[in-house]
Amino acid sequence: MTYNPHRKLKTWIAKTMSPELAKELLQKIADKKDQSAFQQLFEDYAPRIKGFMIRSGADAAAADDLAQEALSAVWRKAHMYSPDKGNPTTWIFTIVRNLRIDRIRRERVWQPLPEEHSEIPSNDAGPDELVSRQERLTTLQEALKVLPPEQLEVVQLSYLEGLAHSDISERLDLPIGTVKSRMRLAYQKLRPLVDKLR
Repeated sequence: MTYNPHRKLKTWIAKTMSPELAKELLQKIADKKDQSAFQQLFEDYAPRIKGFMIRSGADAAAADDLAQEALSAVWRKAHMYSPDKGNPTTWIFTIVRNLRIDRIRRERVWQPLPEEHSEIPSNDAGPDELVSRQERLTTLQEALKVLPPEQLEVVQLSYLEGLAHSDISERLDLPIGTVKSRMRLAYQKLRPLVDKLR
């Protein structure tokens, strides 16, 4: 006798529960928590779910666990089934699919990035740091406005251009004592405002 896959499929279909019977069983479970109705549903769907899970790549133990979990969910959620949402098999296998996705998510806690992605953390400032910098810059600009022009000039040469006091003295053709005096006076005016930035 030759192997006929279509005969095997027809035999399997003949053994599976009709949608009408499945609807009736789900209704009994929803209304009365009928255990015999659940047993009938379980005996029909458990092997189908397990087979589906194995074909999806699960090992036998995981497939058994998911079948048990899915049918327990059917027991608890039978009242949520509505024929408007499709036939019972579609509804049950939607539960199975969702449980499978949840399990995959739980099992895949960490995955390495693909080769083309750098795993080096970014050195870019975060949004909160950028806002903080902008606030400090605004405060500093406001503080500099209170300085007389001659004090502002020495502060800019010292802090923005990085010149030493002797270089500022040469550039402005001022005695070094005058440069230091202007820096000290500017610092005294700026200090209360700069302290707010810390």
